[in-house]
Amino acid sequence: MSGFLDWLHHDTAGLLTLCAAGIALLLFMIMRLRLEPFIALLVTGLLVALAAGLSPEEIVGSAQSSGESLVEDGFGSILGHITAIVGLGTVLGALLENSGGAHLITRKLLTAFGEKRAPLAMGLSGFVFGIPVFFDIGIFVLAPLVYVAARQGGRSILLYCLPLAAGLSVTHAFLPPHPGPVVVAGLLDVDLGWLIAMGLACGVPAFAVGGVLFPSWIGRRIHVPVPEDMIVSGDEPPRTEREPALATIAFIIGLPLVLILAGTFSSITLPEGALLDVLTFLGSPVVALTFAVLLAFWLLGTRRGMTGADLSALTGRALRPLGMILLVVGAGGFFGEVLSETGVGEALAGSLSAAGLPVLVSAYVISSGLRVAQGSATVAIVTTGGILAPLLAEADHSQPQLALIAVAISAGSITASHVNDGGFWIISRYFGIPVAETLKTWTVLETILSLVGFGMAVLLSIVV
Repeated sequence: MSGFLDWLHHDTAGLLTLCAAGIALLLFMIMRLRLEPFIALLVTGLLVALAAGLSPEEIVGSAQSSGESLVEDGFGSILGHITAIVGLGTVLGALLENSGGAHLITRKLLTAFGEKRAPLAMGLSGFVFGIPVFFDIGIFVLAPLVYVAARQGGRSILLYCLPLAAGLSVTHAFLPPHPGPVVVAGLLDVDLGWLIAMGLACGVPAFAVGGVLFPSWIGRRIHVPVPEDMIVSGDEPPRTEREPALATIAFIIGLPLVLILAGTFSSITLPEGALLDVLTFLGSPVVALTFAVLLAFWLLGTRRGMTGADLSALTGRALRPLGMILLVVGAGGFFGEVLSETGVGEALAGSLSAAGLPVLVSAYVISSGLRVAQGSATVAIVTTGGILAPLLAEADHSQPQLALIAVAISAGSITASHVNDGGFWIISRYFGIPVAETLKTWTVLETILSLVGFGMAVLLSIVV
């Protein structure tokens, strides 16, 4: 027995076996036992830590050693990085949604592009509005405009809903302040400015292929009518009273991205001094998003007649769903901390080096496998990040390289959306697409976005 334990704890094959067993247990609890991912990740982390021979005090600490445990280090390190960013981004998205900014952007694009190019307009509105807004919220808010545009065009709803969903999916997967990109940036210690730059470089081509070309092709071959119970009366998309100016919405959405990028690249181009200090401060993701939220409170709230109580209620409603997301991320951070402490990262590094498999490819393959197996993009990201973080800590990677690895993980986390993914059912049920057609369209679209995004990461990795 002692010989087996020595093999499990110290031999490369034993450590990799322990890691594989932990992932298998995680998938079993999520897929078969239907446990919440938060509970499954926590239980798996505890069991792997015990199996690796770590002491209970190392794992959970004691009354005399507060803050000195894998549980507290794992939860604290990742949540300390992402909580404020994700929370502020959620509030910003709620303010933009409540103001009617989404409808405004979409109507302006529909008018500018005309009826023939309405699918492209829907895709661009999803891409722009998807930067500050969660995927499912974007679908719920913009779906009525899809119904109207499809009815006016007299064509398959797939031509309109797929580009919209693709735009929302790309920003949700590749760009902060969405939880996935922010989480993987925290796990791999990537500057968000570099992640935005590489996310756009990989996400825009993915959107062009998966969100524009593929829907145009498949929408002419599969006809799905607008659901009768979803048809909006009247010829015009719904309008809200006292809509804000388009420039105001564009300014609020773009401001935090510009500040973060300026803060990141000023450290490369500017000498030390007051200007660099100011740009670094304003370019901090928390400061940039706080600034944008305060402006949105005034421009989209107070100036439009909302009281402090109204803003407080809106903020509370927006933040309420974040609890489970943060718990899953925190548990994933703990699981990653356990894998790091057991030496799995070093063992994995040696195995990948011997196999000649690049880290970028490994990141995509692991994330894709976890995504297909259990459906949750967040679980795929936090688990893959936890596995690879120790490996990357031992190697010398530049910030652009780490950002591309993060993009590869994010790309893998959206591949092959199917029946175990909540997003699959949102698309199917909300747009009245039968399951078989959803598999032929949405599942293929997500896979295209994933493959093109990863392919761009590979090409860019050659350059950087």
